[in-house]
Amino acid sequence: MNRPIPFGAGPTADRVDLTEVMQKVAHGDKQAFSALYDALAPLVFGIVLKVVRDRAQSEEVAQEVMIDLWRQAARYRPDAGSVTTWAATIAHRRAVDRVRSAQAATDRENAQAAREHTTAYDEVAEQVETRLESEQVRRCMRGLTELQRQAVTLAYYRGLTYREVAEALRTPLPTVKTRMRDGLVRLRDCMGVTA
Repeated sequence: MNRPIPFGAGPTADRVDLTEVMQKVAHGDKQAFSALYDALAPLVFGIVLKVVRDRAQSEEVAQEVMIDLWRQAARYRPDAGSVTTWAATIAHRRAVDRVRSAQAATDRENAQAAREHTTAYDEVAEQVETRLESEQVRRCMRGLTELQRQAVTLAYYRGLTYREVAEALRTPLPTVKTRMRDGLVRLRDCMGVTA
């Protein structure tokens, strides 16, 4: 049952239940809304504060709830529950929405920060790594036969095709292809590259 609240001004005001007050609010009665506000604002604020946990935001959300009660007063149905329960439900939903919205904003900011975060480029480390790789390639190239080394050098460092390599080395095309394949296999094994 809805608890009676003072309606009107002064200590001799008639006592009316919240259902009647809500009906008056639904018809735009500002004085009724003032009484409704006085009766429900502490409850609404308490519910919101427990969910939101930030006093300033809770005050803001509680005000939004009270405005919702004013705007939605005509939708209230006494057979569905008390005015207090209806207001508490709206307050809880609004508070949860605020927390979810704040969390979503935080998640978006964190995701954006993660996308923008780049590892600092270490030029010295990059140069050292490139030099080590170059030295390893040169060492592995020295392990090839002369024809393999020449064929690989012409194809990969000068950009020649198999046919152009064969012409440059004056070697039959099938022999060049075989030597390059064998040379690349040896390079791969020497470099420790897995197929």
